[in-house]
Amino acid sequence: MSKQLILALSKGRILEETLPLLADAGIEPAEDLGKSRKLLFDTNLEDVKLVVIRATDVPTYVQMGAADLGVAGKDVLLEHGAEGLYEPLDLEIAGCRLMTAGITGAVPVHARRRVATKFVNVARRYYAEQGIQAEVIKLYGAMELAPLMNLADEIVDIVDTGNTLRANGMEPRELIADISTRLVVNKASMTMKHARLKPLIGRLRDAVATRRGAPAGE
Repeated sequence: MSKQLILALSKGRILEETLPLLADAGIEPAEDLGKSRKLLFDTNLEDVKLVVIRATDVPTYVQMGAADLGVAGKDVLLEHGAEGLYEPLDLEIAGCRLMTAGITGAVPVHARRRVATKFVNVARRYYAEQGIQAEVIKLYGAMELAPLMNLADEIVDIVDTGNTLRANGMEPRELIADISTRLVVNKASMTMKHARLKPLIGRLRDAVATRRGAPAGE
């Protein structure tokens, strides 16, 4: 097994919020991630490398052992599944909500409901738990358009401020899950590299606690 520790980071908003947290934990890339076309980066720690990939790929890289640990949104983990992963730490960044939403003032359909989302597995589980028959339609973006174009009765999507929903004549309905960014660790790595992973996780835990105003080590 490699002596290196590979930490997989999610591109986009999560990356922007993760880098300052890593810096607080004493982990810094050797170069500016935003100015490089590279995907694998050295850090100031000799045995730690960073890989920057699509958020939806992070659980796969960690599950399959290509990365020892990763940073991913809880929404991605709920959709992907967490087999082969430990989730030791809530990084408490990039917070939002995973919700259902529909046309403002419209009465939710009680018969078979058409639902547009990229969170297909989450949606199927949620509606089944509610006892609602749902036809889940997978889309990759512009979810708000689906009810407006009569493609779906409602959507399941990430809601932050709700401004995009309101701008398109829609409103949030039911909360499925509160979302934040989590640290995940490959189970085999946790066993084989425990002596090196434990202090790294501890650094991150202390950085999160310090930001929250709690004493480090809690």
